[in-house]
Amino acid sequence: MRVGRIAKEHLAGIAALEKLSFAAPWSEDALSFLLREEAVGFACLDDAGIPVAYAGMLTVLDEGQITNVATNPAYRRQGLADAVLTALLTEARLRGLATVSLEVRESNLAAISLYEKHGFSVVGKRNHFYKNPREHALVMLCSL
Repeated sequence: MRVGRIAKEHLAGIAALEKLSFAAPWSEDALSFLLREEAVGFACLDDAGIPVAYAGMLTVLDEGQITNVATNPAYRRQGLADAVLTALLTEARLRGLATVSLEVRESNLAAISLYEKHGFSVVGKRNHFYKNPREHALVMLCSL
């Protein structure tokens, strides 16, 4: 397994990951924003070059907003989300970002624990942010 920047040839595999991970997955076309200058994404690729985990982020001025972090269910609990999140935060620091934020389902304790490990803390709550199932989101922030 290797972690690298997301490229156009990874988008179909990341769209497939989205379908495995989220009730409202992003399409391959929607994910193409990760190829733009004001965004960045990293994927963990298996030996065949197929994405098995990824993380994406938009940037505006000195702020980053993590859009999604996903791992193929067959590869969970192996540190892959940790690896792509580490790469993303390293890039955020290289770009001189001051903060990175994200939303996470308040019931997703595994993700919250991962984000806390990387220095994120809860700074707010968005009521009824998620649908399918309907749930509140915690807003988490990491100061770099």
